[in-house]
Amino acid sequence: MPFGKTKVYYDGSHYIAIPHTTRFVKKRPKIKEEVITVVENLQTETESTSSDNEVVSFPLSKNIDDIENINNDLDVEAKALTLNNYTTTRKELFNNLYDEYINEPVSKRRNLIINAMRPYFKTESDTSEYVNVNFDRRKRNLIVRRIRCVRKANLQQFNYFVTFTFNDKLHTETSFKKKLKTCLRNFSNRKNWRYLGVWERSPEKKRLHFHGLFYIPEGTMPGIMLEVNDYNFNTHKRQITNQNSYFNERFGRSDFELIDNPTKLGESIAYILKYIEKTGEKIVYSKGLPQFFISDILDEDIVCPIGMEDKKLLLFDDFICWDEGLYIGKVSKETIDQLPKSN
Repeated sequence: MPFGKTKVYYDGSHYIAIPHTTRFVKKRPKIKEEVITVVENLQTETESTSSDNEVVSFPLSKNIDDIENINNDLDVEAKALTLNNYTTTRKELFNNLYDEYINEPVSKRRNLIINAMRPYFKTESDTSEYVNVNFDRRKRNLIVRRIRCVRKANLQQFNYFVTFTFNDKLHTETSFKKKLKTCLRNFSNRKNWRYLGVWERSPEKKRLHFHGLFYIPEGTMPGIMLEVNDYNFNTHKRQITNQNSYFNERFGRSDFELIDNPTKLGESIAYILKYIEKTGEKIVYSKGLPQFFISDILDEDIVCPIGMEDKKLLLFDDFICWDEGLYIGKVSKETIDQLPKSN
């Protein structure tokens, strides 16, 4: 039995098809989060509370202006203490704490978050249960983001792994990110560039970088490509890097590494995934990076069912692509370009 309008993705080795299924999905009501008041500095509040019973002595003064100034100072201190409090939800508080302790080991991170959220639950078991559920939620979200990134990357013909390094003589960090994203978006719209990447900071100097996989069509590279002989402080060796004058002049240092084999592509994808797992950074995508292409699948093109409950189909490497009964051709980049896409 042929399968119509099947979503197909490439996992780096084989083409996998997900047949179309129709099932009733009940809309789940959105749970309204309870608003809580968070005290940023509990220690300061405790210290101020413990000192409420202490006798505060002021210098004697017959000048009423001095007394008013003292009262004003007390009001300012009281307002400053009040400003340490803010309203949020438990979910937002968990997310903030999770991002704050992202570099800690998992067990230590969990204990730190439980201790920080304990005042906002009735019992310690309620706190632990809530934190564990949200740890699972963040882990599940990370897996979904990783899968989406790999599927998008494997359907593209990326030819460069590029690094842009922030230069504080040309930009602030805010202007660097804003103008670089605008520049890349313009190249994507006008010259058909495709890219996916992530922001990161160097471990020691914390200098901002952007690492990305790029598809740059021939003849669309701006500026002049330069071979620069410099020193790599990680490997402690001299190296030749390919840099671009256009990006160097506008943003800082740029490094273009040619991707000429599948191994380099896999290493580059793993490098980007490392940052979304360790730092929680979001991946930046250009438009036009689908996860799937849509094709009808014939029985003779199926190797076997795979996956949980055999819901997916492993396809032969040279399977035939069809679009609503219309023959398109054997699977290839040119054939995929003619087929509908989906995310």
